Formats: sequence, C-alpha cells, structure tokens
Amino acid sequence: MSLTQIPRLIATEIGATPGQVSAAVELLDGGATVPFIARYRKEVTGGLDDTQLRKLEERLGYLRELEARRGAIAESITAQGKMTEDLARSIAGAVTKAELEDIYLPYKPKRRTKAMIAREAGLQGLVDAILADRSADPVALAAGFLSEGFADAKAALEGARDIVAEGLSEDASLLGRLRDHMRKVGKLSAKVVAGKEAAGAKFADYFAHSEDFARVPSHRALAMFRGRNEEVLTLDLEVDADLPRGESPSERACGAAVGASGQGPGDKWLRDAAAWAWRVKLKTSLTLDLMAELREAAEAEAIRVFARNLKDLLLAAPAGGKATMGLDPGIRTGVKVAVVDATGKLVATDTVYPFQPKNDLKGAQVAIARLIGQHGVKLIAIGNGTASRETEKLVADLLALLPGGSEKPVKVVVSEAGASVYSASELAAKEFPGLDVSLRGAVSIARRLQDPLAELVKIEPKAIGVGQYQHDVDQHRLAKSLDAVVEDAVNAVGVDVNTASAPLLARVSGVGPGLAEAIVAHRDANGPFATRKDLLKVARLGPKAFEQAAGFLRITGGKEPLDASSVHPEAYDVARKIVSACGRDIRSLMGDGAVLKKLNPAAFVDERFGLPTVKDILSELEKPGRDPRPSFKTATFTDGVNEITDLRPGMVLEGTVTNVAAFGAFVDIGVHQDGLVHVSQLSDSFVKDPHAIVKAGDVVKVRVVEVDVPRKRIGLSMKSDGGASARDQARERGAGPSKPARGPMQAGPQGGGNAFADALKDKFGR
Repeated sequence: MSLTQIPRLIATEIGATPGQVSAAVELLDGGATVPFIARYRKEVTGGLDDTQLRKLEERLGYLRELEARRGAIAESITAQGKMTEDLARSIAGAVTKAELEDIYLPYKPKRRTKAMIAREAGLQGLVDAILADRSADPVALAAGFLSEGFADAKAALEGARDIVAEGLSEDASLLGRLRDHMRKVGKLSAKVVAGKEAAGAKFADYFAHSEDFARVPSHRALAMFRGRNEEVLTLDLEVDADLPRGESPSERACGAAVGASGQGPGDKWLRDAAAWAWRVKLKTSLTLDLMAELREAAEAEAIRVFARNLKDLLLAAPAGGKATMGLDPGIRTGVKVAVVDATGKLVATDTVYPFQPKNDLKGAQVAIARLIGQHGVKLIAIGNGTASRETEKLVADLLALLPGGSEKPVKVVVSEAGASVYSASELAAKEFPGLDVSLRGAVSIARRLQDPLAELVKIEPKAIGVGQYQHDVDQHRLAKSLDAVVEDAVNAVGVDVNTASAPLLARVSGVGPGLAEAIVAHRDANGPFATRKDLLKVARLGPKAFEQAAGFLRITGGKEPLDASSVHPEAYDVARKIVSACGRDIRSLMGDGAVLKKLNPAAFVDERFGLPTVKDILSELEKPGRDPRPSFKTATFTDGVNEITDLRPGMVLEGTVTNVAAFGAFVDIGVHQDGLVHVSQLSDSFVKDPHAIVKAGDVVKVRVVEVDVPRKRIGLSMKSDGGASARDQARERGAGPSKPARGPMQAGPQGGGNAFADALKDKFGR
C-alpha cells in the first residue's frame, strides 16, 4: 500500500468514495476542522458527516504512521543489503503495524542472543547437517561441532535448538497463522495470586475464571487487567490446553515450518525443537502480543463508550435562562448556596447548616426562602452527592410552605461530578477570585442546570465521570477522543459570542484557548460585538480563523439578522437571494416556514454553493438559531426513598440515566447509589447495544429487582414483566447451594444463569 491508496482503503471503512475521502483529507491538511467541514463543505466532501470525518481523521493518522514505518523498515533492510523482490512485495503488502513488524523481525538490530552465540560457535552447521540428513542421529552429528562454549553433544544440540527457535520466531507467515489460531481457540484464564484473596475481594469473580479469548467484552477484559496490575490476578492465554503434548495444532505448525514431516531421528529432533520453541518462546511472545491487542481493543471500546456518554451529557436539555439557585449539599460543613441570574452571573451566596452538628433546619429554610424571594429564583439545582436527599427534602418542605398564589421554583437533582475539580481550578479562581472554593461548586451546580454544555466545558472531560474504567485506558487517546466530542457538541449547538466564557469559545472551530482569551479581552474593552465582521478586529484573528469559526458564533440582536443564525457569512448572498425571492423583509421572513417551504431550493444553486448548502440555509431561515438539544424535563424521586435500605423488590421508581455501558445502564433513583439496568432488562426485545434504548440524561421508569445492601448493588428492570425472570433467578441462587464465581454475562450478551446479578459488579469498574 502507498499513500495514494489510503483514500481507497478509508473509503471502504467509512462507507464513502475515494474522491470524498481525498477531498476531506485535503481540507484537513489545509487546517479545516471536522465541524467546519461537516457543516459548511458538504458539496466538497459529498456530505460526509462528523462521525465519518472523525473516523477518517483517526484512520488517516494511523495509515500515515504505517507508511512512515514501512519506509523506515525498507530503508533499514536495503542498507543491510538484504532486500529482495519477494521481501519488498511482503513489506508493500502489509496492512497493519503488527504484520509489518513481523516481517522486520529477522532484520531488526537486536542485542546478542543465545542463537547468535551458537552461530558464532559454528552450530548453524549442525542445524544444516540435521536438516540435510534426517536419518542420522543428531547426537552423533553434534560430536563434530563441539567447541569451548559447547563442550558436549547436549550443549551443542541446545545451541542448535536456539538457532531453530529463533528462526521460527522470525517467520512472519508462521507467526501470523499462530496468532490467528490463538485468537480463535484461546481461552483467557484468570487466577488469584495466593494470599491475595482478602485484599483483592473486589476481583473475586475472576479468582478462577476462564472464557473464550475471542468473546471477552471490553469491560471484563479491563477488570482483569486491573486485577493483574494490582497484583491480585495472574492472566494467561490457554491454547489447546486439553491436548497431549505433540498433538497441539500450534506445535504441529511449528514442526511443519522446519519441514519435520518424516520419522527419522533428525525429524524427531526437529519436532521436539519446534515444540520447545512454541512452548517456551513463541507462545509467550504471542500471548504478550495478543494481550496487548485485547487491551487496545478493550480500551478503544471503553473510550468509545465514554465519548458517547459524554456527548449525551453535553447535549442534555438546558433549563434555559432563568434565575437559578445551586445547592452543594454537605452535613458537617453545611450546604453551600449560590444564586445566579438568568445570564449565569453570580448574585448571592450563603452557607446553611440544617444537619448535625448544628441542626439549624429552620434557619436554613429561612435563608433559602429569603434568597428565592430577593432574586426571583425559578430553579433550584441540588447536587447529588452526600446529603443530597436530605437537602432535597429540606427544599421540598420549604416549597410546600411558600404561599400558594406565587410561582414556586422547580427543584432538580443534578450530577455534581467534576464540580469540585472546577472549584479548585485556576479558571474558577480567575472567574471568582474572592469566592471561597467551597462555594464555587454551588455556582457550577446552578449553571450546569441552566446550560450543561456551557458549564461542563470548563471541566476536564475525564473528571465528569461518565466513563468505564477511564483510569485504565491510554490517557492520550482518551483525551483526544473526548476533546473531539466536546468540539463537536459545542459547534453543533453554537455559541453566543457576546456572552460565552473563554473556555466555551475555545472549543469553537478555529478558535482555541489563545484566540478565545483575545475575543473576551476585546469584548471587555470595546463592548459587545455588533456584527460577525467585527471579529476580524480581534488581535490575531485572521481570515482563516474567521472562516472556520464565524458560522458557529452567534450575535443576537445585532445589526445583521443572519448573524444570529448558523448561516455562514460566506453564504449571506444566497440567503439574501432567497429573501428577495419572497419579497419580504429578512426579519419578518425568518421563522416563516409556510413561505419558505414553497420555494424550490434548486433555484438558488450557483457555481459556489450547491443544493446541500441551500437546503441548510432554508432550514435555518425557517428555524433561526434552533438548538438541537431536547426540551428540558426532570425525574421525580419517590418520597420516603432516600437510602438503599429503603428499597424493596417490586418498587416502581423514576430516575435519570447517569451512564451507559456495554452491559447495561446505570440509573440514579435518589439513594446515593446508582442502580444497574442490565442489558437483558432494558427491553422486552433483544438489545444488542444499550445506547439504542437509553442515553445519559434520559428520565426513565424502573422497577427494583434486587437489592444487595452490604455490597451496595441495586438491580433494576425496564421490562414489562418488571424483571420477573431476573427475580426468579435471584431466588434460585439464594435457595440453592453456593456456586463457583463466574463472570458477568458468561452465557452471552443477554444470557441466562446469574448474568444479571453478576453484571452488577461492573459498576465498580468506573
């Protein structure tokens, strides 16, 4: 493969044509961002969406690295004078980095090995003699190759064996076949390290665990890798373990690679040498390779799950511009109170102590009621951490006491994940230099109810806590993936350039942290931007950055009505032609779908802008500045259900989905511990992907199936039978004899047995 073939390969992987891929690559290489290309260059790429473009960008990087490595390897082998036509074809035909490295192994500079020492002592001649005459006794042949380092036949034959083993370990074709065989028939085996049973109790399900390597789900693989890293578990890849020595397909493949097909003494020695090479060298090195491959795949899946959950959270419904009170619950340290106005500006703070040791419940309610009245609070955001339900009850009791004629605020329990990280950040200190760290968290809780996206972009994505084994994966890959999610989410919604914070502006296509600070500084010094064109007055914001950013930056109430829309300034002339064709003023036309739908989009196509752009402009004029996020709604927690001990099987509760994993969804039902709706309990029909049913932020009805108070595990169901089958299984397990520990979902993705209950443990891998 060459650089010119990359577009063809990527095209097959993302469902596009090579021409589309080439066009996108040219734009990316020219500095265009994925959001810009997806939204404003549809004619160029043939309508590739952001998902396709992200995959394209990732694969492009990998394949270019592959080509660079291919060139380096070819150069190295050529410099050694060992390049042949067949070898050059093999190098050119390698499609993965692993395959390329297999080919390079025999030519790779290496430290002094036992095989090298044996060759220096002339033992390659012994190997050649054995290969040439299979009927001769290898022991007798060895007598002619003795030397100072190899003083007897046994030592000489061991040296010859090292040479054979090294040859097998550098046979790219053999390694490929063995790797494929191990993937297909291997079993991943986990065992507890002696004496670590108590310390590693959280890994008890894997103390004596075995499953098909090819079917290990990502969350289970990462759990076992974590157990190994904490020195609680040992892991191995068992291959043909039930076959007698000599009958293993792997051993036979190694024997065939050295041509040991006969029955002579030489053939027997070669087969034994090949079998030894498999057991001692090849299996070990290939197991390491495949474990690394499994880990990489598991990490990729975990990162994908994290990214999808983060996207759902960022694009959660905003409550909107209403005066909001944020409550950061605490017991001994008190409940921190912050009130922000409709624009998110902090207007008041307080700390109340309704719980022990002060128990000033009445004083807390009076203080909160006073702030509600003074600032016209419409929403109360309550953090979901310690004392959340107690604080919610305090607020509920207070709202019940408010006069019936007045509009009462709506209370909402929100995730406070990452609020403490924001509170202690340099950004928070800069935003609120005189505010106590503990009160900054309450501000964040209030603002994330008003606009989750605008507030959550201030927090490192990894700190938001919707990941699966997020600390176990490659942090660079994770950060890159999550940054892409944030960028796509921010640009999908759009940003008001006159109110957005620098962290939010920094996520806009073509902007970045430096320009974001410059935009805010210019805004502070000169007042609000009147038009998008005024952005060009910002220091260091040139035409290229303007092109990338302008369509995603909004100016409401400015001189140019189109500046409040997602229509890019470069296409304003097309929009004005549409307005002119309607014979209306642009302000009166925007939002009038009845008139706009009568137009023929093809009539406005010109040399520069095709049908996709015209259709986008018409849609935007029909619903200018529309927000792609859903409408706001909240879950109502059941009164009297505050702790896990209050739960009983059969209870029907309302909750909010907090996280979605490959094995199910976690739901906050208001008891400080999320419950798990296992994938088998999400729907009456088969569910392959939980994300097809629910996403983070969804409000759902669930039925309690199982409660394990000591281990803080809650089993929930969304099936119409309320999880009856799962309860029956739970009763059977409770009444029957104890069973060996086994992994979750061992019977398949929605298997029977104890899959449902066992899967609860995966909650603790987050």
